[in-house]
Amino acid sequence: MPELHDLKPNPGTNRHGKRKGRGPGSGKGKTAGRGHKGQKARSGGNLPPGFEGGQMPLQRRLPKRGFKNFRRVEYQVVNVRDLERASREDLDPEAMKETGLIGTNRKPVKVLGMGELTKALHVTAHAFSASARDKIEAAGGTVTLMVPDPTRLMEGRPELDSDQVETVEITEEAAEAEAPEEAGSDEATETSEAEVAESGEPPREGETEAEDEAAEEAGDAEESEDDKA
Repeated sequence: MPELHDLKPNPGTNRHGKRKGRGPGSGKGKTAGRGHKGQKARSGGNLPPGFEGGQMPLQRRLPKRGFKNFRRVEYQVVNVRDLERASREDLDPEAMKETGLIGTNRKPVKVLGMGELTKALHVTAHAFSASARDKIEAAGGTVTLMVPDPTRLMEGRPELDSDQVETVEITEEAAEAEAPEEAGSDEATETSEAEVAESGEPPREGETEAEDEAAEEAGDAEESEDDKA
């Protein structure tokens, strides 16, 4: 029985790296395969991928075309020839997944008309092409359109259970704690109004326009007298 120290790799599986800079007899001496001078001959002279010496690189010279709509609807395509080999007569997305016609129920299903259908099937899907509808009905089957459920079409987002939804309830204690603050603010406004009434001084906001004009004329007259003096 071989021991652990007797184990060796198969011949040719492990190869030693080429020794560079070890004299002219090795074939990679002196410049070690880097050539004479230049940026790539220096230590740390590696260039990033796509660098073209400073000119505009290819990935930036090529124009952009089109866009990808983030609100697009991606259908799972099922052809009529695929329905032909199904073992059931009633086919909906759940049955299609069980029979292997589609991969997930999180995306809508569209039936296209490639191929032929020889048996009557009752097909339920999110969309049908005109040719697929005609072939299914010509074979004696029926077509039913279904509305996609938005909660099941969110790829990678599981549905939330009722116990995972956080609900916030306002208790009586919290309501009573907020009530004194509102009452205090009302009392403050009442005291400020009472102080103004006792002082008897009208607020400056109530001054009339006539008083403002008279004050301006008096100020202009004083300035003219000062200029004469």
